[in-house]
Amino acid sequence: MSQSLSFLNPNSVAIIGASKDPTKRGFRAIQTLLQEKFAGAIFPINPKETDILGLPCHPDLDSVPQQIDLALICTPARTLPSMVRACGEKGVRGAVVLAGGFSEAGEEGARLEQEMITAARQFGVRLVGPNTSGMFNTHKACNLVGFSDLEPGGIGILSQSGNMALSLVTEGQINGHMGFSTYIGVGNEADLQFHEYLDYFGDDEQTKVVIAYVEGLKNGHAFLESARRVCRIKPVVLYKSGRTEVGQNTAKSHTGALAGSYGVARGALQQAGVTVVNRSDQILSVAEALALLPAPPSKRIAILADGGGHATIAADALTEQGMQLPRLSRQTRERLAAILPPAAALGNPVDVAGGTDSNPEVFADCAEAILDDPSVDALLVVGLFGGYAIRFSETLGPIENHTASRLGGMIERFGKPIILQSLYAPMRTEALVTLRAAGVPVHESVETAVRCLVSLGEYGAARARIAALEPASAAEVNAAAAGIVANARSEGRSSLLEHEAQALLKSYGVAVPPSVLVCSSGGLSQVRAQLGDVPLAMKVVSKDILHKSDAGAVKLNVVGETEMGQAYSAIVENSLAYRANAEIKGVLVSPMARKGGVEIIIGVTRDPQFGPIMMFGLGGIFVEVLKDVVFRSLPLTAIDAAEMLDEIKAKAILGGVRGAPPVDREALIELMLRISQVCLAHPEIVELDLNPILGYADGYALVDARMILG
Repeated sequence: MSQSLSFLNPNSVAIIGASKDPTKRGFRAIQTLLQEKFAGAIFPINPKETDILGLPCHPDLDSVPQQIDLALICTPARTLPSMVRACGEKGVRGAVVLAGGFSEAGEEGARLEQEMITAARQFGVRLVGPNTSGMFNTHKACNLVGFSDLEPGGIGILSQSGNMALSLVTEGQINGHMGFSTYIGVGNEADLQFHEYLDYFGDDEQTKVVIAYVEGLKNGHAFLESARRVCRIKPVVLYKSGRTEVGQNTAKSHTGALAGSYGVARGALQQAGVTVVNRSDQILSVAEALALLPAPPSKRIAILADGGGHATIAADALTEQGMQLPRLSRQTRERLAAILPPAAALGNPVDVAGGTDSNPEVFADCAEAILDDPSVDALLVVGLFGGYAIRFSETLGPIENHTASRLGGMIERFGKPIILQSLYAPMRTEALVTLRAAGVPVHESVETAVRCLVSLGEYGAARARIAALEPASAAEVNAAAAGIVANARSEGRSSLLEHEAQALLKSYGVAVPPSVLVCSSGGLSQVRAQLGDVPLAMKVVSKDILHKSDAGAVKLNVVGETEMGQAYSAIVENSLAYRANAEIKGVLVSPMARKGGVEIIIGVTRDPQFGPIMMFGLGGIFVEVLKDVVFRSLPLTAIDAAEMLDEIKAKAILGGVRGAPPVDREALIELMLRISQVCLAHPEIVELDLNPILGYADGYALVDARMILG
């Protein structure tokens, strides 16, 4: 276990601000510790009292004769600097700070917070909070948050909301499969931050799965690093609130405008192995499934149902989530036919067609046959199992219970996950209780059961991927590229001109089209000699005009010298009409890209939480309307890039539609890796936009490049 946070597993606790008032936190904390039989020492601290709830009360920490592992500070914000200093002088290594009124409350609060942190740093005290609901460690019976009837188990909770933590605990008490290990109310992260708690949970043997409710991360990059470590050994399930995309008014590129907080967070977190859920009522269910069941090696799922309706709903839900329903082998179908009536559906889903109505144990026989099929990696049972004694006859109860025991044993026997959906789940019948005790998750909702199976598949793939990651090497800066950036800086520009951006990309091995910068109409005569007798694209080069099409400063399919001259004049006139004081460097002339190809966008932006983030998706002028884009953090691996190609909604277009050939995936992946290299080598590039890129069957064509400097 992380020694710096060992105080979260305390053997002694001081309650600073202890009270005899039952409405005060300083009373209720002591009361809860006593009621739950905390085995360690409890030291109430209050100079005005001699005893509280039968415990001697000490006037200050110095008067406590023993070592104190953890302090719960219940006093107002203004007292915190002195209280933290007293903790440090006593040798207390950790303190839970309940009070609010710090940096979240304005300038005076921020000053007070800094004073408190200075004291903590001076004496080596680590702080949970401030503005936290508290913490608990069930395996030590140390409950400093006040939740009642906590069941010890393997779920750790990190939350920026006390109410959200209470919701999870309450759900676990009513309908959970396993209890909780440690809860930490993160508060405003004045000292300890999310990633440090995550490392603690990664080391904690009592914690089998981590749930995180996140509103924002102060150090997203560090959280990703911790997540990559922890997800190798145990699952992390995260719900990110604030999912609506807030427009970034300062963004100057499509990438910046599309990099809404949730899209970026989801892509980066999943890349690190985190299971991101977007429904609060599925957080606990998914976490328990990941902790209880083996992760399947692929997405091949079989459905066993006792009714066509539930079978169809399950099949739709699994397919929509990208899972596969393989056809069962001939041998498996023959085994099923031998035990089911002729009307049964023997494909996938398997519908028993009443074959279990008089003998529920047929369910177990069917499950054995299906799980024995090498084409199946997981089983979803849907319908009314667990309620046969209610639906048909009480005499079926013992048979159903025995069937539940058999089903439970199949997880270990076959090494494949089983999840059951039952419309009788809320009634907690004996058969369903037996299933739960055997480690089979039981849900009332088909959609929740499906989400759990999908999460198992995603986590298995993510764990394998992050386990194979090589440490990222430092990006090497190309001297020619550095000179291009330095020149722009020397001219006071906050962006590279397009020909400069192309030259910078070319220095890192990116294929860019040939081009000529024409600074006056007289220079047009030399263009044909350099580019050949081909249709041309002409566009303005100006630091003041980033969106050239909006300004009418792009002319396409230009042929002949007369037309070139007319296009040049129109581009300059339109540019000055669009922005009268625009500084025009000239017109960039290049051959038209060949027809066909899929319009793609690749961009990079600097996210305030996660650092450099790459975006990939369908490009062109409608990119901000379609918003079919995905995100990953840098550095990018080839596996990350391939996943991005497969994750956009319109991925079928990349594979070729209406007779069009598929795009060259390997060329796009190589391009994305080179862009990753560029942006890591040049952190001064705060926004990069390649839009559109035309993806062909044999490579790509870079049509437009934009780079913004910070």
